[in-house]
Amino acid sequence: MIGRTPRAQAEIFFFIITFIWGSTFVVTKDLLHAASPFLYICVRFTVASLLLLAVFPSLRSGWSSATVLRGGALGLMLFAGFALQTVGLQYTSASKSAFITGMLVVFTPVWQVVLERRAPKAGNILGVILVTIGLYLLTSPAGSEFSTGDAMTMICAALFGLYIVSLDMWGKGYDAAKLTMMQFQVSAVGGLMGALLLEKPFLEVSLWSVSQLLYLAIFATVIALYVQTAYQKDTTPTRSAVIFSMEPVIAALFAYVLAGERIGIAGVAGGGVIILGLLISELSDSLFGGRA
Repeated sequence: MIGRTPRAQAEIFFFIITFIWGSTFVVTKDLLHAASPFLYICVRFTVASLLLLAVFPSLRSGWSSATVLRGGALGLMLFAGFALQTVGLQYTSASKSAFITGMLVVFTPVWQVVLERRAPKAGNILGVILVTIGLYLLTSPAGSEFSTGDAMTMICAALFGLYIVSLDMWGKGYDAAKLTMMQFQVSAVGGLMGALLLEKPFLEVSLWSVSQLLYLAIFATVIALYVQTAYQKDTTPTRSAVIFSMEPVIAALFAYVLAGERIGIAGVAGGGVIILGLLISELSDSLFGGRA
């Protein structure tokens, strides 16, 4: 059965957190009316750190210098990506932000070749090509220009691709909770510094904004990032990236239902091509043989 293999289990979990992440674009864009971007990042990751500490009391001790260094490096990539994505959301739509973030599926195998000297299998390459075509259709609606926010999000996608490969390289043999905590703390401090140096911070506290922050902190941060850190070692970066490429399709559905954003016929076609690429990559073992 598919659920009995470590890779299949990891990829099922990744599908679940992809659904969660797909919902965050429209939630974050709405929340940015009540909070400045860097202060929002600071609060989100501070709350996430406290929650993770409550769940894992062992985080209070037993830290090694290697864990701190690797978790800190991962945290810098994570924070930089989140910062670019969040600030970029002020200048583009939730759907478009998600679609461009999905380009991490293109950057991940590139980083994998550069850093790990490990090329993806034929099925993964074909999946990446199809996903790229799908993302092009999704990010090129009629009358939509490539904005500053889109450019920032594109850099974010490259950083997230680097993050996935680095997590694959560094996550083995280290405590997942400690690596996750370091990432949260670095992101929280980075958000605080950005709020003090780069913006006029503001946060409007209401039941709605607090509910949004808790959803983002608990589900999209603590649960999702811990799962990614713990299970990335059981699959490959390219396969993970192709799974995460479903995020823009899910985000588009949330944005349509909750914010009235529309992607048009080309966007629907792009979503279909993305799903096809995902399936080919997921079935690569059966289609092409070998470990993808």
